[in-house]
Amino acid sequence: MSKYIPGNQKHLTLDDRIYIQNELSKGTSFKDIARFLCKDPTTISKEVKAHRLSDWYHKGTFYNAKNFCVHRYHCKKTNACGKILLCGIKCTSCPTCNQTCPDFEKERCSRLDKAPYVCNGCDKQISHCTIAHKYTYNARFADRKYRECLKESRSGISMTRQDLHQKDRIISPLIEQGQSPYQIITNHPELKLSVRSVYTYLDMGILTARNIDLKRKVKFKPRKVHKTQISDRRVFQNRTYADFQQLELSSFVEMDTVHSASGSSKTLLTFFFTREKLFLAFLMNRNTEGAVRLIFDRLEKRFGTYDFQTLFEYILTDRGSEFGDPESLETGFTGIQRTSIYYCDPMRSGQKGGLEQAHTMLRMILPKKTNFEFLTQWDVNLIVSHINSTPRESLQGRTPYDVALETLGEETLKAFQLRRIAPDEVNLTPKLIRFTR
Repeated sequence: MSKYIPGNQKHLTLDDRIYIQNELSKGTSFKDIARFLCKDPTTISKEVKAHRLSDWYHKGTFYNAKNFCVHRYHCKKTNACGKILLCGIKCTSCPTCNQTCPDFEKERCSRLDKAPYVCNGCDKQISHCTIAHKYTYNARFADRKYRECLKESRSGISMTRQDLHQKDRIISPLIEQGQSPYQIITNHPELKLSVRSVYTYLDMGILTARNIDLKRKVKFKPRKVHKTQISDRRVFQNRTYADFQQLELSSFVEMDTVHSASGSSKTLLTFFFTREKLFLAFLMNRNTEGAVRLIFDRLEKRFGTYDFQTLFEYILTDRGSEFGDPESLETGFTGIQRTSIYYCDPMRSGQKGGLEQAHTMLRMILPKKTNFEFLTQWDVNLIVSHINSTPRESLQGRTPYDVALETLGEETLKAFQLRRIAPDEVNLTPKLIRFTR
């Protein structure tokens, strides 16, 4: 029947499961639910049966709460087991009644044996229902159970224990002889493995050989990855570096973030004006999309929408996850587009080399593994003022502050809370922050 339903064959989402839960509570059939979700009715049936939540809510008799016989309230049998001759206690209160009585008949509910297979939408109150074993469908529990099953199904290796043992008998002795995984795979194509798979199996520890048996791997440190990349690739449409180059701009703004030491969530949002070589930094409590947007909104309110458009007309940044919502950054609180954002190519930080060079000067004052928790925006403005008061060879010995004073104006620099530092007072060492405390 599914081939007659015009819909995709994707997995059910949390919203779909919430809809199923709500409709089950209303008594809607699987067929009507499936028609709305563009799924096959058997898909809804399997979803409910596989992810229903089992629960026990049973009062039983006064003496025996584990009696599930349908006759338990009216049965007057005694000594059904025949073990005690003079037993005068009713069997309904005996723990072994259901196991020994030949007339035992388990109480069942038609809602649980056939559709909808759950107690959702039942007219009876749970305190009035005599069925001991109940089933309910909870959307969030079902989605969590589905995610766990999906993760487990993709974990481990797709190989039987016998196949792994046969491959291990070939790979491990050769590694102990000093051969590399590439050499082993090249000489033994019958293994039907890639070099990456061999390294993965060594990392997982499922082979007799270990990483320490490799010649060079133990010398390499694992790469430190500070940033998380944007997962939604659709944001890069018409925003790539190739699209940016077609604009042929003489001046623009570069944007990036500088992270604190591990254990601190504070981050610096940095800007670099390529024509004036002006460097700006703003302190954020968290490295998130919302925190970046908050800085943009503050600057727009401070300068006004028109002046903000003039200063930050085009922005080039990397593919960090904090810049994953370009539309919210480009659109101001007034609904007017205030800037245009473009992204560098992956692993090409040199495409915004001016900002990276400014970061090297920033790291002179705030070395790596420095905790930003003690910093305030006043401290950041002081650091930026010292950096912008340093003469640059690309500016023929002039400072970025002086050049920006001519092109942007004094009011703009005051709005950025920048000031000129005397040449003999410029300090690019960590002592700058220590002395101000």
